[in-house]
Parts: sequence; C-alpha cells; structure tokens
Amino acid sequence: MEVHDSNSLASQKCKPCEGGVEACSIDEAQRQLVALGSNWILSDDGKLISRSWKLKNFVQAMQLISEVARIAEEDQHHPDLHITGYRLVKIELTTHAIQGLSENDFILAAKIDQASAKLGFR
Repeated sequence: MEVHDSNSLASQKCKPCEGGVEACSIDEAQRQLVALGSNWILSDDGKLISRSWKLKNFVQAMQLISEVARIAEEDQHHPDLHITGYRLVKIELTTHAIQGLSENDFILAAKIDQASAKLGFR
C-alpha cells in the first residue's frame, strides 16, 4: 500500500472490497498512521485502528456519531461506533471482508479527522 498524507486520503473515495485483496501489514499500517498524523491507534494484532474523543456532553457525542455515519454511508465503508459514559466516543475501523486493514480504513479515518476538526472536536 502506498503511503498518503491526510489531505490526499480525505480526497479519495473508498473502493468496494469483497475480499480477495491482502490486508495491510503492521509495518504498512504504522507508516500510514504516521503520515495520517492524527490520534488513531493501531491494535496489537494490526487488524484495526481506533480513535477516541472525550466530548463535552451527549449532544456533541451524537453530533460526531451522526457526521461519521453520514460520511461512512456516502463511502459505503462502515466503522464500529461506540458511545459510553454519555460523552466518550470511540470509533474502530477495519475491513471485515479481509479481516484486517485496507486503504479504505485510512481514507475514512482522514475524513473522520476532518469532520471532527470542523465540528471543533480535536
């Protein structure tokens, strides 16, 4: 997988993935996360990336979740979304069809970062 910066990733569209492609290696994922330059964390097994926010209140949590849902539906690449403690949001990205990470996960992460910043949630 070619490494792209955040702006380059965010300008791309997720591609349909029904399997048949190889998941990113842990090394590839780590390099991409560095280039992404954000708060995403690679799981120990290298199969998913996640990011968390501690927001002011439930309304802000729902604003972020709603915007992520809109972006995910537009790109047809859907993350796992979690709200706990009424204002703690965690988003996990993986490509289920290949049981690991694909470029789509990093594209969506970059788009989520942009949306979060636009909403004022760092």
